[in-house]
Amino acid sequence: MTTSPAPRKLYLEDLAVGDTFTSATHRLDLEQVRRFASEFDPQPFHLDETAARNSLFQGLAASGWHTAAITMRLLVDSMPLADGVIGAGAEVSWSRPARPGDTLQVKSTVLAITPSRSKPDRGIVLVESVTFNQDGEPVQTLTSKVVSFRRK
Repeated sequence: MTTSPAPRKLYLEDLAVGDTFTSATHRLDLEQVRRFASEFDPQPFHLDETAARNSLFQGLAASGWHTAAITMRLLVDSMPLADGVIGAGAEVSWSRPARPGDTLQVKSTVLAITPSRSKPDRGIVLVESVTFNQDGEPVQTLTSKVVSFRRK
């Protein structure tokens, strides 16, 4: 995983619809794919190259949940909300498998901002985070509601 300097912390009032955040990159390797799958998603198409070739994926594929975990790490590092990236619901879809050897990067876009009526210190930010491979192909789309706080 490549990293960049820590950006300034963002509050609700710093965000605007259309803001985009691009993450650093994360290179996925065979060991990571197998380690995650063996612990959390032990299916043959994540663990065994021969079985994977004969599966829907036609080759070894990272678990979608592994892709989601990598996305979360890249999102946290690239969208520096002051009090953290706190989820309040999400929808995830996988358009193609991430594979060993892929380099993943996330581009997040603020779609909507809804200040809370009952809790004036915060709001909900709707964020679309698309995870791309090194060829610019989307492997996952995560649309999430994120709690964002105002400055105190």
